[in-house]
Amino acid sequence: MGIFKANDIRGKYPVELDQETLYSIGFYLPHILKTDKILVGRDTRTSSNEVFDILSKGITDNGADVVDIGLCDTPAVYFATAFYKFDGSVMITASHNPPEYNGLKISRSEAIPVGPDTGLGEFESLIKSRTVPVSKKGRITNLDISRDYKNHIRKFMSDYSGIQAVFDCGNAAAVAYVHKIFAGTSLHFTTLFDEPNGTFPNHGPNPLEKESWVSINKEILKQKADLGIIFDGDADRAVFFDEKGGFISPDIITALIGHYYYDKKTDPGSNISDGQMYYDIRSSRSVSEYIETLGGKSSPCRTGHANIKKILKESNGTYAGELSGHYYFRENYFCDSGFIAAAVVLGIIKKLQVPVSEISGKINPYSFSGEINFEVKDQKLILTKIEEYFPEGKVNRLDGVRIDFNSWWFILTPSRAEPLLRLVVEAESNEIMKEKIKELKAIIESFE
Repeated sequence: MGIFKANDIRGKYPVELDQETLYSIGFYLPHILKTDKILVGRDTRTSSNEVFDILSKGITDNGADVVDIGLCDTPAVYFATAFYKFDGSVMITASHNPPEYNGLKISRSEAIPVGPDTGLGEFESLIKSRTVPVSKKGRITNLDISRDYKNHIRKFMSDYSGIQAVFDCGNAAAVAYVHKIFAGTSLHFTTLFDEPNGTFPNHGPNPLEKESWVSINKEILKQKADLGIIFDGDADRAVFFDEKGGFISPDIITALIGHYYYDKKTDPGSNISDGQMYYDIRSSRSVSEYIETLGGKSSPCRTGHANIKKILKESNGTYAGELSGHYYFRENYFCDSGFIAAAVVLGIIKKLQVPVSEISGKINPYSFSGEINFEVKDQKLILTKIEEYFPEGKVNRLDGVRIDFNSWWFILTPSRAEPLLRLVVEAESNEIMKEKIKELKAIIESFE
């Protein structure tokens, strides 16, 4: 599918994302972003320092300056872009991809992402052009954002006394700030794999892979913790586990975050408006039902951070959540953040004074499959065929194909970065859910 994805640039380094391409991207960044000063951060991958050097040479050879904030998480770059009013920024990361990958997440002013229709597409033609360095080159300077970034995250914190948490950093980007942010608060916490290591020796950078759960499950039980959290490779995602070590589906966390906003409506002096929240269309029916019980308003939306940030900003929405573990917040420049999601959820747990496993069960009474991935050759063909196969259901094409029935529903959405279709099934009983998964799997495989 090439290195230019729906939301970023990504590929194996230096095979797919090669040094010449990186230099050209850097050279044309000032033109795309229309600025002569570009903020750059990077994750812990073994190639990230080298990628920084090549990208920066391209930027400075075109006369623009690089402001280096060093090792950080992607939300730190979003924050710094908006807070310090930069007109452009780049985060060097391949997010949850294996260690041999690297990539670039590019943003404009106010941390607005650059997508295929707003600049990424133009890169594909520009990088084929000849680059001619200017005579007056730009320079590289450093910026320490630690204090301002920590203070920003702490605005979302509350009293955590009596709460015990486990943070799994996965040797990835979260290591840069996890201690700076949470140390000195009322939270008791233990960290796993908090030393930077871009080979990810303890588990992969994708927190939704079950192989990544082994260590945090054990540590939660060992520490008798109330909550466990794994951050992904660039810490823009957070995946949560209850006091028994059980995985909590991210859509349940999306519903739970509603307490942070809609409980405040009854607090004296609250300035929270009636702006609605948005949830990934693949989410359980229980999300909208639970938000309604809290007095909030909700709407489904398509996945993808560029799309969600745009919807939130245009509507001045309160927050949004994706099934992948991305959570977006109005007060965070409408951007996603694993650390803020952790800060908010920990405060809610303290306030509710109920074990997390009980909260999860109360929010969602249905049987929910979570994502099931299918590697396919022709996404569009299968989506068309699956819709024809179920003519009696209520069809929603907001993102892929979702078909609702009285006692169950399913959705198939195409990945924008990989040749995958993602299936989610929810039903009134576990028996119905398993039966429908088996049926859908057979249909998809027959089309392939």
